[in-house]
Amino acid sequence: SPGPKIADLVPATFVLGNLVVIAAVVTSKEIRNAVNVLALSAFVAYVGAGLDGTAGLGDFNMQLDDDYNGKVVKGCPAYEEVRQTSMDGFDLSKYQGKWYEQKFHDWTQFKEVYDTTLDIKLTPDGKGWIDDFGVKGPSPKSAKLSWDKSPVANGAHYFLFGKVDDRDPVGVLRESGFGVEFPNYIVDVQKDAKTGEYTEAIQFQCLERGGVRVFEGINYLSRSPTMTDAELKAMHGRAENAGMVPYGAGEDQMHTNERRDVDAPPIDNTWQAMWRGLGVDKLLELLTEAIEDGGR
Repeated sequence: SPGPKIADLVPATFVLGNLVVIAAVVTSKEIRNAVNVLALSAFVAYVGAGLDGTAGLGDFNMQLDDDYNGKVVKGCPAYEEVRQTSMDGFDLSKYQGKWYEQKFHDWTQFKEVYDTTLDIKLTPDGKGWIDDFGVKGPSPKSAKLSWDKSPVANGAHYFLFGKVDDRDPVGVLRESGFGVEFPNYIVDVQKDAKTGEYTEAIQFQCLERGGVRVFEGINYLSRSPTMTDAELKAMHGRAENAGMVPYGAGEDQMHTNERRDVDAPPIDNTWQAMWRGLGVDKLLELLTEAIEDGGR
């Protein structure tokens, strides 16, 4: 909006416009009912499209037992069905550390976030692990005018907790998050030719109830913040060889994470100063600590 800004935060015309709209909604029953109907219709249409698998397969796909190439694919595969030979001799301790998420298929992840990372640490006994899931949002492309004004423009964290069950094949981790436990398959890893360290990985989570698949998640990870188109295409090829395309690993089924330059400075502007003044940064730290402590 044009015109002077209030406290260097928002244009006065924007505030005035909002006050006019709010006043109209409050004073007019007809407008209020129309707004409620539109909001409910939009919500029903959005969820319905997700359940139909027509809302953008890489963005919001809640369809149960997807129809793939004219064939309904039911339930979840066993680990042995998708595991690749690159997992031979897999060393979980080498899987620790920071991973950059390049692409994902997961309706629980917001497509508007960016700079998504996973920082994995094993417990001292090697039987448990903590996954520090870091995100920033919204991304510069999805919210060109407001991305740097967000209280989480400099990042927020959510912790997922897991355990290593000796009864599971090597490469399967039991992960807990969002109030449910599910298997996290490490399907494929690529190694540095000289050091043997893991440089790329494909993760696959699948959950079914009563023979019906209710969730599927796929993550393409790398140690490098960026990957070339050729490297990503090769990763899609390995996922296809693993038989994961019917579960969401196709190029049209995955969302690409936006990423700022790793050397880009933290966002610091009037909005961020306001959030700090309100103690939002401290609140986020307390929430992070509470989640981490609660999972131990």
